[in-house]
Amino acid sequence: VQLQASGGGLVDPGGSLRLSCAASGSIFSIDTMNWYRQPPGKQRELVAAITSGGSTNYADSVKGRFTISRDSAKNTVYLQMNSLKAEDTAVYYCKAERVRVGLRKYDFWGQGTLVTVSS
Repeated sequence: VQLQASGGGLVDPGGSLRLSCAASGSIFSIDTMNWYRQPPGKQRELVAAITSGGSTNYADSVKGRFTISRDSAKNTVYLQMNSLKAEDTAVYYCKAERVRVGLRKYDFWGQGTLVTVSS
């Protein structure tokens, strides 16, 4: 199973970006899909999560600005980021939790995509 994240880049403060993360391989199902981020010199933190049932959870710092969604048929998770701030600058990682592969479940991480918010 591989997770491929894309959509990062350089954006002006107040701008928008949409991140995508597609999981591929012999996947039967995925429970929760997440976006984490790691700002320069800081620890990785959870940004947003979405369950297979569509329930979502957001870090306080992004509530009202970011929206997580998923296309379960495509095993893909998205992160729409609006009103971006300099403090949103980070490497963004996707994580798929409790991915059923055969009879067992595993967690997988994507490779990360850099988001830089700067004028």
